[in-house]
Amino acid sequence: MRRYVAAIDQGTTSSRCIVFDQSGRVVGVAQREHEQLFPQPGWVEHDAETIWRNTESVISEALENCGIGAGDIAAVGVTNQRETTVVWERSTGKPIYNAIVWQDTRTAALTEELGGSEGPTKYADRTGLPLSTYFAGPKLRWILEQVPGARERAEGGELCFGTMDSWILWNLTGQHITDVTNASRTMLMDLRTLQWDTRICADFGVPPVMLPEIRSSSEVYGEITTTALAGVPVAGILGDQQAATFGQACLSPGDTKNTYGTGNFMLMNTGTTPVFSEHGLLTTVCYRLGEDQAVYALEGSIAVTGSLVQWLRDNLGLIGNADEIEPLARTVSDNGGCYIVPAFSGLFAPRWRPDARGVFAGLTRFVNKGHIARAVLEATAFQTREVIDAMRADAAAQRLDVEKVTLKVDGGMVVNELLMQFQSDVLDAPVIRPVVIETTALGAAYAAGLAVGYWASTDDIRANWAEDKRWTPAMPATERDHLIQEWNKAVERTYNWV
Repeated sequence: MRRYVAAIDQGTTSSRCIVFDQSGRVVGVAQREHEQLFPQPGWVEHDAETIWRNTESVISEALENCGIGAGDIAAVGVTNQRETTVVWERSTGKPIYNAIVWQDTRTAALTEELGGSEGPTKYADRTGLPLSTYFAGPKLRWILEQVPGARERAEGGELCFGTMDSWILWNLTGQHITDVTNASRTMLMDLRTLQWDTRICADFGVPPVMLPEIRSSSEVYGEITTTALAGVPVAGILGDQQAATFGQACLSPGDTKNTYGTGNFMLMNTGTTPVFSEHGLLTTVCYRLGEDQAVYALEGSIAVTGSLVQWLRDNLGLIGNADEIEPLARTVSDNGGCYIVPAFSGLFAPRWRPDARGVFAGLTRFVNKGHIARAVLEATAFQTREVIDAMRADAAAQRLDVEKVTLKVDGGMVVNELLMQFQSDVLDAPVIRPVVIETTALGAAYAAGLAVGYWASTDDIRANWAEDKRWTPAMPATERDHLIQEWNKAVERTYNWV
């Protein structure tokens, strides 16, 4: 009996391998960070080859930490930072340029050009996405235009494009594959047919020959031929936020989760019909299990949350490590009138303002570093409130009852209890943290395990989910309304900067 399932979690700041048992509990883990490259203002890149080497290392380390081998692993799932874009040579596997990260804004002018007179919503009826620097398609177009010889080589079938799931899978198995959730983040896939849209590809100047094959999120794609997992099937692929939704057992329409990571990402399961937002949200594929119908989600994506804490640490030096922010914020009782809007690369959902840039607002001589630390945490909660308001409005139009939403939370920031209580207060809704907060990797493990029969059905996923802690609102409505009003004033100060 193969006793475990492994997940490779290739994230924005690190790569991890986590081993899970049948109850969905973590048995072993290994993690390695990689460097964030900032060649110009607004540009963010990763070295894809370093990421692969780190992935090889964490696979070996995780198995060693558990004292197990490949023979103990039933299947492997892959989850990844979604829109980050890499192009590599089909013959050598060498990238032709650094991976361009989802946060990168170099394609701002290009997205305007692609929108033309129709603007950002030009492809939304087919892709569920606004034209934005966020997505992979414009990044791919930039590489094809800016790297010498890239377009000709792509048209000749010499180059492969992929988001990071495809890059990892290529190095594990030699196959050029993606799943529906990652494909839905490129702006190149039709949400209804779940296939590459040839008209959009033509508009973007992307040769279809360089695109990966689109498969479901849960099926056996092939056996691993490299690393310490050689011989084990890869059987699940989910973009990181869809993986977290699956790992949180958000399996029914209306189920909602929020992941607190580098950015924040809230997804609400909307069932087997795509719901197109009227309030600044994204329509995306949530998951597809084998031959079953695809399940869709509404998503609110926030660019800067956990990375704002990193910025406080690395750029301002106000804290030595991320764990110090909560005790520093607790040295004051409120934000002292200080608001921080982290529009470092514009504002994502629901405002979609690429012209915005970050501001400190409401500063007086009274404000100290405790107030600033508190304002950093509160910025995450305020942005989440904006997204859930948009989600409630879209859901109401579709007669999905989420007015009394209970928010399942996961990700690195949910250990911050001050933030979680403030999140509940500003939402006026319960916030629930599960026992296993590694839900992104867990979701990928579930997808892989279901494909090989390690778990019998999604009922096992529901049964495994368990509540760890719940926060309930304790803030007077008048105080909540005042804080949100002040936040909105601060956000409006960020507009029209670029």
